[in-house]
Parts: sequence; structure tokens; C-alpha cells
Amino acid sequence: MSIFSKIKGTIDLMKNIDLEKLAALNAKVDLSKVMDTVGELDDRQLAGLMKMLSTKKKKGQHKLPPIDGDFYNLSLELTEKQREVQMKVRNFMEDEVQPIANDYWNRAAFPHDLIPKMAKLNIAGIAYEGYGCPAMDFVTEGIIAEEIARVDVSISTFFGVHSGLAMGSIYICGSEEQKQEWLPQMARMEKIGAFGLTEPETGSGIAGGMETTCKWDGENWILNGQKKWIGNATFADVVILWARDVDSNQVKGFLIRKGNPGFHAEKMEDKMALRIVQNAIITLTNCVIPEGDRLQHAESFKDTAKVLRMTRAGVAWQAVGCARGAYENALKYTKKREQFGRPIASFQLVQNHLVEMISNLTSMQTLCFRLSVMQDQGILKDEHASLAKVICSMRTRDIVSRAREVLGGNGILLEHNVARFVADAEAIYSYEGTKEINSLIVGRAITGYSAFVS
Repeated sequence: MSIFSKIKGTIDLMKNIDLEKLAALNAKVDLSKVMDTVGELDDRQLAGLMKMLSTKKKKGQHKLPPIDGDFYNLSLELTEKQREVQMKVRNFMEDEVQPIANDYWNRAAFPHDLIPKMAKLNIAGIAYEGYGCPAMDFVTEGIIAEEIARVDVSISTFFGVHSGLAMGSIYICGSEEQKQEWLPQMARMEKIGAFGLTEPETGSGIAGGMETTCKWDGENWILNGQKKWIGNATFADVVILWARDVDSNQVKGFLIRKGNPGFHAEKMEDKMALRIVQNAIITLTNCVIPEGDRLQHAESFKDTAKVLRMTRAGVAWQAVGCARGAYENALKYTKKREQFGRPIASFQLVQNHLVEMISNLTSMQTLCFRLSVMQDQGILKDEHASLAKVICSMRTRDIVSRAREVLGGNGILLEHNVARFVADAEAIYSYEGTKEINSLIVGRAITGYSAFVS
């Protein structure tokens, strides 16, 4: 190589150098000696230097793919209206909830000022027709559940209890008069609902073992007993509460208004999951309820089960959101966190975790999408919702565990937005039917034999 070629090579190497940085470098090193050294390089050495600098430049300019848990682009299957709702909810959650979620979760407090802001989204009772509800579809409802849980599972639970369990009970089991009174106000989130079914000593066996009682005294219903784990109950305007009629032995539903004598809700403390949700133990002591506040079309637990079938699909979507939030935050972390001089996202073992996570997440998303389509088609059965709940809650546990693992020690810190998902996944795993109960529902459907203990 001639001296002219070397000079040209040197010029090529230095033509993109920042002059300010060059001046700063000149204050530290003798650039004339550097130039002399470069001029003495042989062909192989100069080519190697050029390759090294060129490679470094390309590495710095490497464009990384976006952080997106929708690997199979299911969003492309959404209508323009569905996509509009999805992005509206996503923006709300990222702008209003993400900045405060860790603080409120840590303090086990509820951000009440969010309720009027959330009301403006017009998503409460999204799939119900009439009564001021949006009258959209169950696919949209599922997408909403995913988007809320993607940022915070506690707010998703608050919303699911209000919009799904409470409003759903009135929509399915209420009289026309009850629907007219409550649903428009609840759709505007002017009135907040809760749902009281689980009891201190009876969870999975609630259908046949409900101990809370109701008795007609000739003028009113008298309720006695306790309920446990009742979300929103400390501040709800109305609690949908289920009790067993001591005369007919059938389960009936009641609307208990805020401030009703004989009704007491005490906040449950020291939870490790869903800490923003205000769960309560409800105590009923000769609680007097007029006939007008009895759900007029709730005559047995079969009616209660209709509500649970509908909302169980929403919990499966909630699990998807929890998993997606953990995955996306973990992926973001691995791209920024460096060890041994490079991002840990470039490590084989880390990529293996990430691939396992996106594989499970994608499977869950496609399963739930089909589940909601079946719901819209009117062919959803208990076993379909139960299968989704079983699989999604199990896979979510695995995903959040891997998310925590790729973060190493930082995985237990709230500031990295993974620890909340790890804890909250445990609640999703248990409520709306445990793995065992939902498995038996599916098992009965596919074998024709019931394995439930009678």
C-alpha cells in the first residue's frame, strides 16, 4: 500500500470525527504521534483497524426491535373501533396509572381520584346493551382487561369487580327497575359496585356450603353471616351479596346499599398481592334488606354461576395482561442492563427465558381471543372459560418467574416494574376458581364423569 493510500485510509477513518471531541482528545494525547503511528501501519494492520472502527460504528447504529408483547400481531384482527378503545385505555394506563402504581401498591392504598378519570373512557359495562352501556363485544372487553392489567393488575381487579361481577349480576339477574336504577350510574362510574360471594370458611365449595343466610320475616329479608376477600367493599356504593335462603335452601342475591344498618366492611391488611385493591371482610348482623333490593332473577346458584362464567373469561384476559406487563418490562430491562461489556439481552440463557416467555404469552393471547369470539357467538360454556383460566393463570406464573429471574436481584425491587406482577400473579392463580376446581370442570366436560366430591 502506497503512502497516498495510507493517508486516504487515515482520512476515511477520521472524516466523521466530532471536532469538539477531537479537541478534547488533543488535550489528553499527542495526536501528531497518533498520526505518525497510523502512517507506519502495514496493510494488514490498517485493514484491521478500519474493520474494528467500522464494526463499532455499526454496533452503535444497530436498531433494536420495539418492545411489544403482541408477537403474532393480534391487534391487526381488531376493528378500527376496537383498536381505538385499546389505545385509549393503554394511553390512560401509561399516563395516569403507571407513574403512581408502585407507590399506591406499596402503601396498600387506593387512588380514588382515578375513578372520575377512568369514567371518561366510557368502558364500564362495555359489552352490555342499553342502560347507558357501550354495547360493544366481548373481544373488546377482553382487550380492555389485558390493557389495564398490563400496567397494574390491582386496577384491573377493581375494574373487573365493578364492571364485570357487580354490573354483570344486575344485568343478568336484576329486574328492569333495578337495571334502570343502577346500571346507568355504574356505567358512568358515579356509583361503584362490589361482589360478595366467598366466605371465611368456604371458598371453592361455596355452591353447596354457603353459610351466609337470608330469611323472609314477612316484611323484609334478614341477612346474617360473613364474606371474605370482597374487593371494593370498603368504599362501594352497592354490594351484590349472595346468601342461602333458610326456608328454600336456595341461593339468592341482594343489593346492599352503602350505609345499610347491620352491614360492616373491615379492610383486610397485610396482603402480598393486589395491594391496591381494598379487600374486606363483611359482617352481616340482622341486616335488613327490602324485597325491592333482592335480585329478582337470582333464584339459585345456577344464576350466580352465569355471572361467574362471563367474568371468568375476563380473568383469563387479566392473566394475559399481567404476563405481558412482566414480559415487556423484563425485555426492556435486558436491553439496557449491561454485564461483561454488553447488554444481557445478547446472552443465550437470557434469550432462552425471553423466548419461553413470549411463547407462553402468545399462546395465551390466541386462546383468549378465540374464547371471546366464542362468547360473542353465544357458544361459550363453563368448561371453555375454565380451561382458559387454568392455562393462563399457570402460564402467567411461569412468565413472571422468568421475568424476575432475568432481572436478577433487581427483580425484587418495585422500581423495575416486575415485582408487582410476580406478586399479583399469585392472586390471579387463586380467584375466580382455583386450578383444581377449574380442572375438574374441564375434566367433567371431556370425560362425561364428575370428579367433584358430593
